Amino acid sequence: MGLFSFLKEKFSKKKTDEVETYQEGMAKSRQNFSNKLKVLNKKYKKVNQEYFEELEEILIESDVGVKLTLQIIEEVLEESKAKKITDSEQIFEILIDHMFKGYMDKGEQLTDVRFVNDVPTVLLVVGVNGVGKTTTIAKLAHRYQNMGKKVLLAACDTFRAGAAEQLQIWSDRLGVSLVKGPYNSDPSSVAYDALSKAKKENYDLVIVDVAGRLQNKQYLMDELSKLKRVMTKVIPDAPHESFLIIDATTGQNGVVQAKAFSEITNLTGVVITKMDGTSKGGIILSIRDELHTPVRFIGLGEKLDDLKEFDLESYIYGLCEGEDNGTN
Repeated sequence: MGLFSFLKEKFSKKKTDEVETYQEGMAKSRQNFSNKLKVLNKKYKKVNQEYFEELEEILIESDVGVKLTLQIIEEVLEESKAKKITDSEQIFEILIDHMFKGYMDKGEQLTDVRFVNDVPTVLLVVGVNGVGKTTTIAKLAHRYQNMGKKVLLAACDTFRAGAAEQLQIWSDRLGVSLVKGPYNSDPSSVAYDALSKAKKENYDLVIVDVAGRLQNKQYLMDELSKLKRVMTKVIPDAPHESFLIIDATTGQNGVVQAKAFSEITNLTGVVITKMDGTSKGGIILSIRDELHTPVRFIGLGEKLDDLKEFDLESYIYGLCEGEDNGTN
C-alpha cells in the first residue's frame, strides 16, 4: 500500500479537526494540483515520456521547485522502471511516496517550540515586511498563552513605522505584556529590557520581533549579531529558537528570502503563512529542500487558532486528497 492509500484509509476512519482544517486551508492548492493530476491520469492510462514531462511541469507550477522536481521525477522514473509499472494511478502513489520521503530525508522533524528549563525561552522571529509576521507572533502568543505559559512580547523592530504599535494592539487584545522602545531606538536595548523583565518576573516565553530589511543584508546581519550578543548577557543561550516567517503566496520569491535569511542567522524553523491564499502549496517542499530546516507551523486561515503545528501527513493529504486527483 502506498502512502496516499494509507492516508486515505487512515483519515476516512477518523478525520480529526486538524485534518479538516488542513483540507479547508489548502483547498486552492489542492484544486490546482489535484485537478491537473486528474486530467493527466485520464490522458495517460499508461505512462510514457510525455507523461513524465507533463508531470514535471505540474510539480514546478505548484512551486515544488525545479531542483527538487527533477530529483523526484528521476526517483519515480527509476522505481517505475524497476517495478515495470506503467499505470498512471500507481505512478501517482509512487510520486506521493517520494514527495513525503523528500521532506523526511532533509533532517530532523520538529514542530512545537522547544522550551528550556530554569530560564525564559527566547524565540526570535524574522521575516520581511508584509509576510504576516506581526499576526503570526500574535497567534504564537495566543497558542502558548492557552497552554498556560506566561508570554512576553518584545518589539525590537524599531525602524518600521507602526511596528511596535501593531504589536501593542495585539498585546492589549490578548492580555500579554509588551516591551517596546521609541521609534528608531536601538533594538538591542529593547531586547535587553525584555529579557531582563522576563527573567525577573518568571516568564516562560519571550517572542522577539526584529526587522527584516533584506535590501541591506550586511546591516541586518550586524544588527542580529549585536542583538544576540546583548541577549546572551541576560540569558546565556538566547535565542533558543529562531523562526523565519514566509508568505506562501509569494511563491519562489519566498524561497529566495528563506535562503537569504539562512545566510544571515541560524534558523531553527520556518513558519508558512497564508497557505489558504495560494494555489501553489508545493512551496513547503521547496523550502525544506533548500534549507533543510523544518517547517514548524503553517497558517491555514485568519483566525487566531488557524496557526497549526506542521503535520506532514495532513499536509500531503490536504494537498492531494482523493476526490480530486483521479485516484478513486
